[in-house]
Amino acid sequence: MSDLTVNPAQLMPGQLLARGVCRHLRQHDFMSMEEFVPERGKRVDVMAIGPKGEIWVIECKSSRADFTSDSKWDGYLEWCDRYFWAVDQDFPTDLLPDGTGLIIADSYDAEILRFGPETKLAAARRKVLIQKFARTAALRLQAYRDPKPGSAL
Repeated sequence: MSDLTVNPAQLMPGQLLARGVCRHLRQHDFMSMEEFVPERGKRVDVMAIGPKGEIWVIECKSSRADFTSDSKWDGYLEWCDRYFWAVDQDFPTDLLPDGTGLIIADSYDAEILRFGPETKLAAARRKVLIQKFARTAALRLQAYRDPKPGSAL
């Protein structure tokens, strides 16, 4: 299989936060995917599935401007059991809404400081999300091996 490494110098600030978040979640047996689309018009920075099928959404904000320009975050609440913000240690966390989780991250790791409330997804929505997550992950992995499907071998 080809080399799947990414040079951190090529990543945007929010992507660096997502990398640290995903590394941390792996330590808790959560499998994560960046830039996941639960439905048309919505793209979450990180979606993670836990060992019991719990689904978390994490939005990574690299600055005050990044946070204030995003007014669609509450539309993600219906797509997860728990919602978190991931920010760096210098982010003004008093801007973040009450009742949401908080993760402090950098490009190498993260720490969960606060869990938001748990709101269980309906079983049918959970099933659809887990299937879409699996299919998206498989398609992304396949694209590394065969970036031009259908081309002559």
